[in-house]
Amino acid sequence: MSPPSGRPSTPLPPPPVPPEPLTTPPPLRDRNFALLSWARAISVLGNAFARVALAFAVLALPGATPGRLSLVLACQLLPQVLFVLVGGVIADRIPRIRLMVVAELTGAAAYGGLAAMSLTGHAPLPALAVLAAAAGTATALFVPAMTAVVPEIVARERLTEANAALRMGMNVATVLGLSLSGVVVAGAGAGWALALDALTFLASAALTAGIRPARAHRRRGGPGLRDLRDGWREFASRQWLWAVVLQYAFVVAAQSAAVGALGPLASEEDSGGVREWSCVVAAQAVGTIAGAGLAGRLRPRRPILVAVLATFPAALPMVLLGLHAPVWPTAAAAFAAGVAGDVFGVLWATALQRDVPAEALSRVSSYDVFGSLACAPLGTLAAGPLATAAGPRAGLLCCAAVVVAATAGVLLSPEVRRGGAGASGTPGPG
Repeated sequence: MSPPSGRPSTPLPPPPVPPEPLTTPPPLRDRNFALLSWARAISVLGNAFARVALAFAVLALPGATPGRLSLVLACQLLPQVLFVLVGGVIADRIPRIRLMVVAELTGAAAYGGLAAMSLTGHAPLPALAVLAAAAGTATALFVPAMTAVVPEIVARERLTEANAALRMGMNVATVLGLSLSGVVVAGAGAGWALALDALTFLASAALTAGIRPARAHRRRGGPGLRDLRDGWREFASRQWLWAVVLQYAFVVAAQSAAVGALGPLASEEDSGGVREWSCVVAAQAVGTIAGAGLAGRLRPRRPILVAVLATFPAALPMVLLGLHAPVWPTAAAAFAAGVAGDVFGVLWATALQRDVPAEALSRVSSYDVFGSLACAPLGTLAAGPLATAAGPRAGLLCCAAVVVAATAGVLLSPEVRRGGAGASGTPGPG
């Protein structure tokens, strides 16, 4: 019936639809994700040992010099930058779990060889360089595959939880590994610490091999350069993506200079500087654990914007160290920087996994890693001359200014201010 006015009645709006309940179990209750989590935690635990043990192992060898150590460390770092794009192409061509297992076995062989040379004392420089380069190559192959395999085993609405859980486990493993590495190196020697690292790679490979992705992806082969061009088009077509990667090229360079050289040099000027610097580093590491737990609960409407804003706290400990602040405020700032850094990491990984097509995700991730790390060696190299010319504390203030300027600059991007594009611009349910 019509009302007396003769006009048709206006239909009532439909009742609000309640959010669709999650139908998938939490990530850690899934067998595949549990295997991946344990594999990453064990491997990262071993890598934390290697960060301390490799340097002491090389310095303990006959004829060791600082130049020899620098060469070995450079041979480990350079392949991570040079071959990560190749790793992205391979990971988009073959089953990613298989590539991850191969990479972990390569790391086991490399660190096993380094351990053997350290324990026997027979370590020709070319052999050290080759094994260090093999370890770096394994990392370059592993990282792009790891980013893309998470959505193969985790439901889309659970990606934020999954990335937070992974980072939580890896952060705890890093703190534990760094805490124990000095004890193991001092008590048993650097060679045995490297051998332990090799065993963790083997354990990780065995756990990873047991993963059976429900949505495993495999591409047909084609020319490698065409694959790189296709990956670049996916990367360059998203303004929010390349803009933040450009931002992080400067941020990572500043952090490399601050953490690698300027921070320790500034702390060394004070009595008890080593203890104070250790306190700052430990506070930031603990902050990453808290940050991963917080990020798993966040569902921001503009995830990329929130992730970018979470970069600003990285400048705080640099400023306080540069201003010669007491250790406790500096440690508190480092803790806040650790929290914010992992909030960025979880939101960023989830945005990539939601917005980039599965068949190109490893290649896009490799461009992300390549761009973010591209200036890191330059930052480290510039730290020495900067400290000599202006002093380490002035250098730290310069690094803080770079972080703030790069982060403020990326906010000029409309896509960044909107919070991303496509699937990454809206929060997942839950």
